[in-house]
Amino acid sequence: MSKEEIEFIGKQVKDMYGTFIGKVVGTITDIDGSVQTVGVDCGSEGLRQIPFEQLVVQGAFVIFIPRWRLEAQRLLREKGLTLRRIRALIDIVSENDDMKEDAELIHEKYKMKLVTLEETEKQIKEKLDHRLAELDSQLKSIRMLVFDAKLQYKSNEISDAKYESVKTQTVEIVEHIEHEKAEIVNIQHRISDLSVENVERTENPKEQLHSAAVSYLGKVENNQITEPTKTVAPIQGPAVSNATPPTPSQKPVAIGADGAEESQDSDWLKRMSSQ
Repeated sequence: MSKEEIEFIGKQVKDMYGTFIGKVVGTITDIDGSVQTVGVDCGSEGLRQIPFEQLVVQGAFVIFIPRWRLEAQRLLREKGLTLRRIRALIDIVSENDDMKEDAELIHEKYKMKLVTLEETEKQIKEKLDHRLAELDSQLKSIRMLVFDAKLQYKSNEISDAKYESVKTQTVEIVEHIEHEKAEIVNIQHRISDLSVENVERTENPKEQLHSAAVSYLGKVENNQITEPTKTVAPIQGPAVSNATPPTPSQKPVAIGADGAEESQDSDWLKRMSSQ
């Protein structure tokens, strides 16, 4: 077990948006000593076993990364790479028609990969939509709570201090929810940017292929293909303030709009560093 893995024990766990989850009480390891899951005391919810890959030590805290985010990153990376290889294959065939027979040897491999990724993409989109619905429901509950607190205040059932306390604490919760919603929407846009239709639109209209990625070994009308412009859309989120900035530890990978890894820290990591 590495030093970093040992450091998990005893630390408080927050999600990427600042919400407190619980405290690490221990780990479950494999026969080779590697950590499989981390046990987190979540209060009334009991002991929760969280996969090790979903946690990152960040100074005094352990940061929990939602499963949907990991799956979305993996999809962006794999689909981005697959589409870049497809474009490279198209370039090879367009530059030398004699290579078409060789290219056909890996045609089915990439075709099936795209089919698999499309199914994975559909599942991830459903999870993102479901999570957005959950967050909207939470916002509705918060609005009802604040309104009722105002009603109690106006009817002299609670003091001004109590009413202000309710507003202050709910504002913080709303900020966390809005951060997560903004990131989900951003990821949804980035997944859409990787669609085959988007790849077709970025090609020069005079040099488009008839079948783009799915049937990319079809007839090529021109010998030159313009490489589409790649855009990077890093995840953004407002800063969450508090205490002393911890020393950075492991850096999660940020994925750009084309699925390529970005070198800079993602905004959520900077945000959590200010906790």
